[in-house]
Amino acid sequence: MRRREVIPLADRLRPQSLVDVVGQDHLLGPAGTITRMLERGSLASLILWGPPGVGKTTIARLLAARAGLVFVQLSAVFSGVADLRRAFDEAARRRDGGGGTLLFVDEIHRFNRAQQDGFLPVVETGTITLVGATTENPSFALNGALLSRCQVLVLRRLDDAALDLLLSRAETAAGRTLPLLAEGRAALRAMADGDGRYLLNMVEQLVLLPAETPPLDPAGLAELLARRAALYDKDREEHYNLISALHKSLRGSDADAALYWYARMTAGGEDPRFIARRLVRFAVEDIGLADPNALGQALAAWQAYERLGSPEGELAIAQSVLYLATAPKSNAAYVAFGEAQAAARATGSKMPPAHILNAPTTLMKRLGYGQGYAYDHDTADAFSGQDYFPEGMARAQFYRPAERGFEREIVKRLAYWAKLRAGRRP
Repeated sequence: MRRREVIPLADRLRPQSLVDVVGQDHLLGPAGTITRMLERGSLASLILWGPPGVGKTTIARLLAARAGLVFVQLSAVFSGVADLRRAFDEAARRRDGGGGTLLFVDEIHRFNRAQQDGFLPVVETGTITLVGATTENPSFALNGALLSRCQVLVLRRLDDAALDLLLSRAETAAGRTLPLLAEGRAALRAMADGDGRYLLNMVEQLVLLPAETPPLDPAGLAELLARRAALYDKDREEHYNLISALHKSLRGSDADAALYWYARMTAGGEDPRFIARRLVRFAVEDIGLADPNALGQALAAWQAYERLGSPEGELAIAQSVLYLATAPKSNAAYVAFGEAQAAARATGSKMPPAHILNAPTTLMKRLGYGQGYAYDHDTADAFSGQDYFPEGMARAQFYRPAERGFEREIVKRLAYWAKLRAGRRP
């Protein structure tokens, strides 16, 4: 007996029209970008950028049907130059016969520069309407020449409302209510992490449960289903997105958000040593002398992790995250160093003033090296007020401490020395 072919639920529920696509109203709603494009009758070549399971392939297929184009699909993972050439030749023959082609290329960022350049002439001549799908930032993953010929559309992760609508459709298709408590249903959406395809794959396992199965709470659901790993690629854009989120949460003194992003990175498998290095950088860039202990705390957490290892060492880094988030903030040292570097480049090779040069030889003494130098400890207040900038360079102020934390004390010191300097200027 011939075995019945089983079609995955995600394919059975694939939308049959653009209005059925969930979670992308900014593109497909009444005022959406794609809606307006179709109303004008001017379907451009597109790059659909978004995470997995949000409808990129479905949208491309429905666009072809709506525009009356033949849908041709390639995957950059499995296709090479020969496959591209064959698709281009078929599209050219179709164009000569009065037809059009929508070429959908999944994972288009995996094509190399030369392969991406191969799309340029067929896109320019209208031989194909290209729709590429990518999970990577097109700014980094695609050639500028190809990007200039395509419109980039960003697809969003599916929110709770969109995921719940998919669950309702799945229950209708299955003819039964999923055996979930309200908390279990919420946990299922959380496990999907914005991926509609992954959600429906989990639903398939739930609909196979016996009808008498008691409703599952989050713990029972977790026992039945494996939790989806958080989207995180340590050498791709998500890596930089999350460290940026951590850094800016720290700068914004939001301890809870900073702790969350730190936890997200560790859950994604990030090397804690990388995070520890970035915390050291943060301590000197965004706190500086507003709290001189911040650098020591960051270094101590790094050292504690090196000695304890994982997972115990992650707590030391968490403590550092909390300390840095709650510390007073100042980027005065960071700004001052940048301005000093710019001044150093602008002034070139100006010599230090002669009075602060050492004079170990008779010739150097005869040339005036060290002449007139005032030893600060021998002066009132241990402050001579001499000029230490190069000859011919006006005195500059690079460091402007903030009125926060310990730098408030430094402001007083600098003001005091400035007053003394003004009184002792020759």
